Amino acid sequence: MSRFEGQIALVTGASRGIGAAVAKALAAEGAHVVLTARDTKKLEAVEQQIFDAGGAATIAPLDLTDADSIARLANALAGRWPALDILVHAAAILPELTSVTGIDQAALTKALTTNLLATQMLLARFDPLLRKSTHARLVYLTTSVATQPRAYWGAYAASKAAAEVLVDCYAQEVRNISAIRVAIVDPGATRTEMRARAYPGEDPATVKLPEAVAARILGILGEQFASPHRERVNHSS
Repeated sequence: MSRFEGQIALVTGASRGIGAAVAKALAAEGAHVVLTARDTKKLEAVEQQIFDAGGAATIAPLDLTDADSIARLANALAGRWPALDILVHAAAILPELTSVTGIDQAALTKALTTNLLATQMLLARFDPLLRKSTHARLVYLTTSVATQPRAYWGAYAASKAAAEVLVDCYAQEVRNISAIRVAIVDPGATRTEMRARAYPGEDPATVKLPEAVAARILGILGEQFASPHRERVNHSS
């Protein structure tokens, strides 16, 4: 039997990069994966790849800055399935890299809304479904600059640092009263569109593929671990 046979998984940011790779890997291991992102066409492409490989998936296009959309998705899942077994939160946006004094307030607000406020809303709305699973797992994708601040990364780092603290607090709140276990994963240097925007002069062949991160995330999902668990994916295979 596949590792996640019969389980329901929700993956944010599933239209590309690490989110898409995780979604396809989970489906290949038997999970029914709900794919969320803003780009419907890209979601459909990932869904088709899952179908072609014999997996099961459902797309749910939404903008994480819209709290009502997150609430509607949670209600839809609750109406279809009795529990949510896996939530992988990979979605994030990278605002322009600039000095702290040069940060555009509108861009910072968007980053905080997408990277922080949406994370809180996901936790709030999907916690009831996660609690109904006997083996619930939440994986939050973070970044090294959240704990190791770097010049010109202030807007992104601040939004991700705040979200990381939020997820850590949630993990501590639920670990003794539910089956929910939380892993905070830094994927490290990975060949994604976000990475290419941040490092335009980098040779993409020098960093690992999203599939390498997805493989490790699936490994974590199948393990028993103390919650919150923290890990950086360093291998490049």
